[in-house]
Amino acid sequence: MPSPAHPPEAFAQALEQWFAQHRKDYPWRQTRDPYAILVAEVMLQQTQIATVLERGFYARWLARFPDFQTLALASEEDVLRTWEGLGYYRRARNLQKLAQVVVAEHAGQMPSDPAAILALPGIGPYTAGAVASFAFELPEPIVDGNVARVLMRVFDDATPIDSTEGSKRLWQRATTLVQAATKPGDFNSALMELGQTLCRPTDADCDHCPVRSFCRATDPTSLPVKAKRAVITEVTERVYFLQTKEGILLEQETGNRRTGLWKLPALTEDESLPGVLHKATYGITRYKVALWVHAAPNRFSPGPAHRFIPLDELPTLPMPAPYRKALEAVLRAAELRLEA
Repeated sequence: MPSPAHPPEAFAQALEQWFAQHRKDYPWRQTRDPYAILVAEVMLQQTQIATVLERGFYARWLARFPDFQTLALASEEDVLRTWEGLGYYRRARNLQKLAQVVVAEHAGQMPSDPAAILALPGIGPYTAGAVASFAFELPEPIVDGNVARVLMRVFDDATPIDSTEGSKRLWQRATTLVQAATKPGDFNSALMELGQTLCRPTDADCDHCPVRSFCRATDPTSLPVKAKRAVITEVTERVYFLQTKEGILLEQETGNRRTGLWKLPALTEDESLPGVLHKATYGITRYKVALWVHAAPNRFSPGPAHRFIPLDELPTLPMPAPYRKALEAVLRAAELRLEA
């Protein structure tokens, strides 16, 4: 029995024709500049399109670091401050490391060879395929969540997508199909956009699907299948607020997640819990975090990672977005008390 995407050329053609009429005009689709495309792909790895665009992260980054050279020469503090609010700061550091390698080893130009792209720091198969197809129109596959959903439904395949076999099948199918496309970049974009707009997780609009004649799925919303379900862990972070004539006491982080960023200092387990000034919650990966900002304890011992920061330096200091919001809320409350 032929595969549902047989012949692959017909599947690719139907999808490309639909995309030509319905494509969304994102700024990274208006360029073939591999740097601008790479920045978009790295930002979108764990962030929604609306956040990247509507809050100005993409435009702001390109205005500050328009090419590999400017990014390679920037200070880490400047890089982290410009990235602030997007989270997962390792992406920003890896992007700068990549820029430094491109400048040092490729004369400041992104290599067009897919293997050379994949060898760059922080680049995985998806990002390598995205840059190769979008910037250089090479028939390289991509598989993200939207693509996985479309392909598993088209093939009516209940193999868990987070299994070795499921991943293997997805990449094999994506490779076969993109190699049959006349415009690999448009085809890859079309696969993603189909998943975003019609082949949605809980509401598949099969009536308007351009490849419905190829699709085997009898119960689309039951696919794809995941073997593992993420477990959300609730944690509490307790920090304190201390302001003197020298400024606000902050602590520079040294952990893997936020190295180099500044935050309100943590309360240690052996310290008392003074009054609460502010409460907030935020999510990161599989954690739901309750952030409690306390008044300063009676006794505290600032260490080498602590520093009093003058108020006028705060806007340029890289700080995780939840902590900046909490700090701003505490400062506003203090101003209101003074005015009362």
